[in-house]
Amino acid sequence: MLPRDFINLMAIAEKMKCNARHSWTSTHRQESVAEHSWRLSLMAYFVQDEFPEADIQKVILMCIFHDLGEAITGDIPAFLKTSKDESIENLEISRLIKSLPQYYQKKLTNLFQEMNDLVTLESKIYKALDKMEAIMQHNEADIFTWLPLEYELNLSYGSDEVKFSPYMENLKKEINNDSLLKIRNAKQNIEKK
Repeated sequence: MLPRDFINLMAIAEKMKCNARHSWTSTHRQESVAEHSWRLSLMAYFVQDEFPEADIQKVILMCIFHDLGEAITGDIPAFLKTSKDESIENLEISRLIKSLPQYYQKKLTNLFQEMNDLVTLESKIYKALDKMEAIMQHNEADIFTWLPLEYELNLSYGSDEVKFSPYMENLKKEINNDSLLKIRNAKQNIEKK
């Protein structure tokens, strides 16, 4: 890749640092798309012992690239995202990939196709972890950042995506326990006032 093309691509990717997500951090600021992708990649690395047959490097690449379109479109919370929003994001990522040298075009086109098809073990791991990371971040944030619909949504979000793996189902169960504890503690604090 030519140095100028590389710099231009990194300028687009930098927007992942700038674009805020719906989630908040434990220090009371909105999380960026890049922060979500980073921790998602870290999660993928640390589940490799649970999935020895999976190509974890590919899972990590999926985690790194999955929200690259949001560098262009910004983040739309899952409960507001429409099929039209998905189409726009997919179009933008397709345009971006087509602007890359042929070597990267082929690799990333195949990677995004695999992520969208959700057939391979690697794509299922990435998708389940993507959902789990979002709920974990909600649990780590102050509950005042939750919308009323999220009290139920956090408990159901990602339930279908974890069904392929007993490990992922157990992870979801533990994360749900954290959500329930957070909700219970918030209700107790309200009752004390």
